[in-house]
Amino acid sequence: MTVLTGLDWGVIGVYFAALIGVVWWSSRKQDTSADYFLAGRNIGWFAIGCSLFASNIGSEHIVGLAGSGVSSGMAMAHWEMHAWVMLLLGWVFVPFYYRANVFTMPEFLEKRFNSKVRWILSVVSLVAYVFTKVSVTVYAGALVFQVMLPEMQLTLFGHVWGPFWIGAFATVILTGIYTIFGGMRAVLYTDTAQAMILLVGSFFITFFGLKALGGWGELQAVCGERATELALWRPMVAANELPWWKNGDFPWLGIIIASPIIGIWYWCTDQYIVQRTLAAKNLTMARRGAIWGAFLKVWPVMIFLVPGLIGWALHQKGIMVIPAKMINGETVAAIDGDQVFATMVMSLLPRGLRGLVVGGLLAALMSSLSSLFNSCASLFTVDIYEKIHPEASEKHLVTIGRVATTIIVLLGMAWIPVMHKVAGGGLYQYLQSVQGYLAPPITAVFLLGLFWKRINAQGALWGLISGFVLGMLKLTIQANFSTMDPTKASNPALLAAIGDFNFLYASGALFLISIAVVIGVSFLGKAQDEASIKGLTYASLDKKAVRGSIGMFDVILTVVTLALVLGMYLYFSFWL
Repeated sequence: MTVLTGLDWGVIGVYFAALIGVVWWSSRKQDTSADYFLAGRNIGWFAIGCSLFASNIGSEHIVGLAGSGVSSGMAMAHWEMHAWVMLLLGWVFVPFYYRANVFTMPEFLEKRFNSKVRWILSVVSLVAYVFTKVSVTVYAGALVFQVMLPEMQLTLFGHVWGPFWIGAFATVILTGIYTIFGGMRAVLYTDTAQAMILLVGSFFITFFGLKALGGWGELQAVCGERATELALWRPMVAANELPWWKNGDFPWLGIIIASPIIGIWYWCTDQYIVQRTLAAKNLTMARRGAIWGAFLKVWPVMIFLVPGLIGWALHQKGIMVIPAKMINGETVAAIDGDQVFATMVMSLLPRGLRGLVVGGLLAALMSSLSSLFNSCASLFTVDIYEKIHPEASEKHLVTIGRVATTIIVLLGMAWIPVMHKVAGGGLYQYLQSVQGYLAPPITAVFLLGLFWKRINAQGALWGLISGFVLGMLKLTIQANFSTMDPTKASNPALLAAIGDFNFLYASGALFLISIAVVIGVSFLGKAQDEASIKGLTYASLDKKAVRGSIGMFDVILTVVTLALVLGMYLYFSFWL
């Protein structure tokens, strides 16, 4: 396989030099918690939208999405066409968040409900971030190093470290340093550059891949051999004729049910994403940033998922060789999907451009991690530490934020060896299933809380608790009981049936249960005082002020984005 040349390393060096300059500039003004966590609430729409895009497209996205293209075709495209959900963030959710003048999503729930609801969401979010997002992002990024720099070794503490571990620890440490010192301003401005690198670099991967393959028509011809398993919409009952509720091949009804639930949770209520809009100069900039981010979000299907299909087609035609999947030194599959994108970078791109795309892959890893580190620090400092120590000064809170970021970096690094052992194929699908169990209660509480003033704090509290408990129970049972997996227990039959229940349908069931609990418990108690929730529900929102913040550019870009999403759905529904 081709190796990185001096020109490639030069391009990567320029990228890191620019990054250091941005961090130095960003770190000069970090006097208050608003400076550190929300960049002084003075960011424009372009940077916000780019940061939304770059934060979402992490290395696990590039690695896992291209791998999903190989294994399951267009099934994951439904999650990547969530640009319409980002538009909901800008048009529906942002006015509430901006009116509330909050730092975090749990803080918003405290204003709408009470402090108990805030605590539950804060703790659950922190645990989920450290043990899923941090570790998975680093794991996927380390796989990229393993493909691109297979000969790299370092002897330290009497042990020889390979490219996987060198890449993992180097990127975590570097990202941690610039997040600790630069705060949200560094995250936003580095994300802006990284988003552009990601788009340009991935476009060239698609372009050179199609050129080597012989064009789009040739891709359709090769993929046509697997038309059913690569299709965007899958039948309710799979070819193996399992019952519909056991069908794990992304049935169309399950997609329609679960995809919006997960999308609204991730794009409209998750601190990791929403924090970017809270840094805006004003409501107009916050909304426009979300809309710009939605426009950028349209393209991952073409520049990340389709390259996975191109890579598989190139492998099938013998033009490029993708490494086989190995476990304990033994080959277990013909192709390791997680290595498709990196293999294409090293095999297809000319020197110099190869360095740019490697920089883009590093950008993806670092942008996701930096956003995650800063969001975790915000959650801990604002939602937990400041509640315990309300007398803390602004400078002290900034210091605590930096210490919290450092601890999160260390916890993420400590979890890497465990992640390395447990992660196998289907990493991206696994993430979607876990999110399918986390999302329903949060989505239910936010939607009901915003649009129904009768929902009270007790309803929200028990809705979150019951949803989380049931979701984790389903995940635990799924990991241990099944009639379809010989490595799992098939008795008792009830637990095996729960384990086999498709995660998409389970997500919908959890959503309905959470809604029922929130409404039922709310009506058992008194309604909240309307004065205390003024501006926090749709009925009490100042709609005139909201309408006054809307510009024609917002409307035009929204229409263009919706047209692109609809066009992609129509095209890929019938492309094979």
